[in-house]
Amino acid sequence: MRQLSKSKIIAFRQCPKRLWLELHKPELRDDSGSEIVFAIGNQVGDVARQIYDTAGDGKLIDINEIGWDAAYSETSTWLADTQAPLFEAALRIEGALALADVMLPEASDTGLRWHMLEVKSSTGVKDYHREDLAVQTYIATQAGIDLASASLAHVDNSFVYQGDGDYRGLLKAVDLSEDSRAMTDEVATWIAEAQEVAALTSEPEIETGPQCSSPFDCPFRHHCDRHMPSSDFPLSSFHRLGAKKRDELEALGYHDIREIPNEMLSAVNQRIKKQSVAGEAWFDAEGAAADLAPHTGTAYFLDFETIAFGVPIWKGTRPYEQLPFQFSLHIVPEAGAMEHREFLDLSGEDPGEAFAKALIEHCGTSGPVFVYNASFEKGVMRGLAKRFPLLGPDLQSIIDRVVDLLPIARNRYYHPDQHGSWSIKAVLPAVCPDLTYCSLDGVQDGQAAQLAFLEAIAPEAAPERKAEIKQQLLAYCELDTLAMVRLWEFFV
Repeated sequence: MRQLSKSKIIAFRQCPKRLWLELHKPELRDDSGSEIVFAIGNQVGDVARQIYDTAGDGKLIDINEIGWDAAYSETSTWLADTQAPLFEAALRIEGALALADVMLPEASDTGLRWHMLEVKSSTGVKDYHREDLAVQTYIATQAGIDLASASLAHVDNSFVYQGDGDYRGLLKAVDLSEDSRAMTDEVATWIAEAQEVAALTSEPEIETGPQCSSPFDCPFRHHCDRHMPSSDFPLSSFHRLGAKKRDELEALGYHDIREIPNEMLSAVNQRIKKQSVAGEAWFDAEGAAADLAPHTGTAYFLDFETIAFGVPIWKGTRPYEQLPFQFSLHIVPEAGAMEHREFLDLSGEDPGEAFAKALIEHCGTSGPVFVYNASFEKGVMRGLAKRFPLLGPDLQSIIDRVVDLLPIARNRYYHPDQHGSWSIKAVLPAVCPDLTYCSLDGVQDGQAAQLAFLEAIAPEAAPERKAEIKQQLLAYCELDTLAMVRLWEFFV
C-alpha cells in the first residue's frame, strides 16, 4: 500500500486518472504558469509562522532538510509534550500522510489539545478547501492527535500593511471543525478508493470533461487530449468558450469549429468560424477609422507592468493589489517624430509615488491616451490616486483621456491565426508580422515580467543579473506600446 499524500488524495477527488498519472507518469505534468502561485503560497506560509509564533518558541519541521522519517519522529515527540506551536507537522496513518501548516497547543485537564490550521493564499474559503481540511483532520485524528479545532486561515484582502513588519490581521481563520468531522466516513472511502486507483497497472480510461478544469486546470490535460482528432481550428479557437460548453460540444462529436452549426454559436464565434472557413482576415476598415476619428491631437500609447503581492511589502498597500512598477509610453505628435518615455524601478522600495509623478509628467494635458484593455490601466491609476490623493486630480485627467483599442480590434478585425483571442500578442502577428514577442530575450509575457521583477528586487540579486533583467523588462514593455502604435496606424 502506498503512502498517499493529502495532495494526491485531492488529485484523486478531481479525477482518478490524474492521481494515477501523478504517481506513474509524473514526467507528463505541465506546470507552466504555476510559478507565481507557488511564490505567493510560500510568502503566505512564511508570514503565517511569524503571525502564529508570537512567543518565538515554535518549531518548523523541514522535510527537505531532515527527511520524512525524522520529520515523523520529531512531530510525534513535539505534539506529545511540548506546549509551543509546530509548523509543517508531519502526520501519517496507514495509506495516507499530510503536512499540517500550523499546530497551536492548548493545555487541558486531559493533556495537550491542538488547534490545527491549514493556510491558504486565497482570499476566501472554497469548496475544495473543505475537502482538503477534512482529509487533514481525518489523518490527524486517526493518528491519535487530540484536535480542539480544525480551521482554514486565508488572506484577508481588506488588510492594509502599515510598513512596520507586523502582519497580524493578514490571515483570517475560519473554523471548519464540524464540516471536517462530518466528512470522516467520506474521507475514509476516498483514501480506500484512491489506493485502488494507485494500484492499477495501467492508466484508467476516463474521458475528458468538466473535471479537467475544476477545481484546478489539470496539468495532464494535454496528455489526455493527445488522441482527440487533430484540427487546425480546434474548439479552443472560439472566443471565451468555457469548459462546460466545450465539453458539451465535444460530447456531440464536434472537434473543429468549422463543423458547428451557426445557431449554436454567438455572433463573435460565428465570425471566427466564417473567417476560419474562408482562411482569410476580416477587417472593417471604415468602421475602425470612424471609431478613432474623434480622438485627435498628440496620441499617447501606454502600458503598465504590475505586481500583486499576497503578502504586501509596501506601506499602505493591500494583499493582491495591482501595484505598478513599470510603464512604457510612446508619444506620436500630429507633426514630428515619435518619442518614447519609460519608467522602471527595481530598487525594491515602493515605486508608486515616483511612478505616478513620472506618468503625469510624460502624459501631458491633452490628447488621447491609448491602451489595450482600459479597465486594467484605469484601475491601476485609480489605485494610485487613492494612495496618493494629492496626485489624484492629475491622474483622473489621464483616466478621462483613455481610449481602449481592444474593443476596436474585437469589433473590426479578425484573422484566423488569432484562434479566438484578441490579446495584443494574438492580433499583432496578424497585422504586423515584422513585430514579434518571440524575439525578446527572457521576458516575453506578463507573468514572466512579474517573475523577473521579483527576482530583481530580491536582496540576493546579483548586480549583473539585475542589469540583465532591467534590459529585458524595458524591451518587453516598449514592444507592448510600439505594438499599439502599429495597430493604431493600421486602424486609422
